[in-house]
Amino acid sequence: MDDKEGDRHTGSAAPPVFQAAVQALRGTRLRPQIEIEPTRAPQRLAPYAYALEATVVDGDQDLADGRLVLLHDPDGHDAWRGSFRLVTLVRAELEPEMAADPLLPEVCWSWLTGALGARGLSYGEPSGTVTRASSHYFGGLCERPAASQIEIRASWTPREGLGGVPDTGAHLASWCDLLAQVAGLPPAGPGDASVVTLPQRRDPQAR
Repeated sequence: MDDKEGDRHTGSAAPPVFQAAVQALRGTRLRPQIEIEPTRAPQRLAPYAYALEATVVDGDQDLADGRLVLLHDPDGHDAWRGSFRLVTLVRAELEPEMAADPLLPEVCWSWLTGALGARGLSYGEPSGTVTRASSHYFGGLCERPAASQIEIRASWTPREGLGGVPDTGAHLASWCDLLAQVAGLPPAGPGDASVVTLPQRRDPQAR
């Protein structure tokens, strides 16, 4: 990954544990349908922050997108119960019939926790929201079909490993598993055939 905006809090003045966590993010190999790059990190959530944005692509179409932010406070944070925190946003369009499913929010949340559990990751203090939105068009836009979108906002505390550094590379890979699942991509690895994904949206956004 070509680091530009993401370098704001990752220079020599950053704590070594944070630099190591960021390097693990940069070195993670992902499935080819996911394009990822650094983006501007939030300035006031923590003393140190690093952000990535990703898009799930199929040819020239974007199927889903998201943002992952790594936060670090060397003094720790009471709400986090740790010194690191991961914050995410994932979005995808879907069929209106799927958006009407009353169980969809619970299912989408289980995809997040399931993606972390599938890689054996230890984490704490998870929190978040799942939002469904529908758009209907009128007047000069009446020829457009109704559109529905799912949005997952979440955060969790990755458990720190040797030297106080969490396995951020594995957490990034799990997050990308969630992105792919929401986008409706088939499972990437063997043994995942039982995973149910959202059907591909009706009219993916052309790039």
